[in-house]
Amino acid sequence: MPDNPRRKHDSAASKEALLRAAAELFAERGFEQTTVREVAARAGVNQALLFRYFGSKQELFAEVLGIGSDSVLEESPADLPRRLVTEVLSLRQTGGDHPFAVMLRSFNDERAARLLRERVGERYIAKLCELTDAPDAELRAGLVLACVLGLGLSRSVLHNEALAAADPEAISAHMMRVVAALMEG
Repeated sequence: MPDNPRRKHDSAASKEALLRAAAELFAERGFEQTTVREVAARAGVNQALLFRYFGSKQELFAEVLGIGSDSVLEESPADLPRRLVTEVLSLRQTGGDHPFAVMLRSFNDERAARLLRERVGERYIAKLCELTDAPDAELRAGLVLACVLGLGLSRSVLHNEALAAADPEAISAHMMRVVAALMEG
């Protein structure tokens, strides 16, 4: 009888495939409309692996958000607003699985919104607070983040043609003036 060894499972490749598939689906459909079955099917792996590696759909979502957020948050506080604006303006060029697209399409689900606040929003606000010594630094940082996310929402989800057609450098220059006005102490 021929020897039929089990195929060796590449857990790193499977985990990466799940993250990539989840990022694409969350960006296309948002958190609520994406199922773990669809993520596993797109990744080409068994659904049980998703639960083994991530525990739940919510934890998978948090991991997807963390991938893009960690590199942005490594920036110095002074560079963070420009980097956030640049990331949001690049949504149409980089495709639908960009971390900001994932966020923007997932705010309507309370579980996803809670994860966004806890895992991403609070970290961005803390970093942005370093830009001002004003007593209401957290409010100002929250307003900066709201402006950036509003820009992304208007361009990528609501498809505001005036914003979509505008020169990204002009938008960035206007947004940096908004940030400067909000952050001056």
